[in-house]
Amino acid sequence: MVRIRKANERGHADHGWLNTYHTFSFANYHDPQQMGFRSLRVINEDRVQPGMGFPTHPHRDMEIISAVLEGALEHRDSMGNGSIIRPGEVQRMSAGTGITHSEFNHSKNDPVHFLQIWIFPDKDGLMPGYEQKYFPDKEKRGVLRLIASQDGREGSVTIHQDANLYAALLEAGEAVVQTLPSGRHVWVQVVRGTVSVNGHELEQGDGAAFSEEKRVVVTGLEKAELLMFDLS
Repeated sequence: MVRIRKANERGHADHGWLNTYHTFSFANYHDPQQMGFRSLRVINEDRVQPGMGFPTHPHRDMEIISAVLEGALEHRDSMGNGSIIRPGEVQRMSAGTGITHSEFNHSKNDPVHFLQIWIFPDKDGLMPGYEQKYFPDKEKRGVLRLIASQDGREGSVTIHQDANLYAALLEAGEAVVQTLPSGRHVWVQVVRGTVSVNGHELEQGDGAAFSEEKRVVVTGLEKAELLMFDLS
C-alpha cells in the first residue's frame, strides 16, 4: 500500500521572516487526514531570513530532529546547550519532561534552509536530552546511511522510539533498497532532485508512505538527496 504526499499539497505559510511547508498538520495548518505517519508526526521544511528565527518556546514529550540543508542554524536551550548546526549535521533534542529552546539563523546575510522532524517517543516523561553529530556526504553517496536510531548504532544519534532514519545521496541511475519485514513501514521524503520509489516518481518536497510492501527501492532519476524513515 502506497500513499503519495505531493510537495504542492503541503501546508504552507509565508511570514516574511519564515517561509515554511508542513508535510503534516502543524500550527495553523490542520488536515485531519494528514496527522503524521506511524510515530512520525512532523516534517517541516523551513527557510529563515538572515538574523531572524524562533524565540524561546517550550516543548515536551517529543523527539525533535533538525537537519540543515543550507546556511547555519543557531541553537540554545534550557539544558545549557548552545551550538551552530551546519549542513551535514543532525541535531536530536528529546523534549521529555519539558525544555525551552530557540533557533535562529546564525547569519546576518544569508538565509538558512532546514528540516525539522518530530517523532513521538515510546514513552512520556523521559529525561530531556541533546545530541549533535556530523555525517559527511561521502558516507551517504549511493547508500542508506543510518543517522538516527533507537540504539545509536553505527554512530547515529539516539532517539527514544523504534524508528530508523536514513539519509542517501544518489546520482542518476543509482538505487538503494530497504526490505520491510512484517509490521514495518517506510516513509520516503525527497530533499532534493527527483527519484523513482517503487515505480512512483517523486520530486523535491514530495513524500510517500509504504506499508505491506516487501521492499522499497529508490532510484535516482537525477542527482538527488532523500530521507527514509523505517518505522514500527
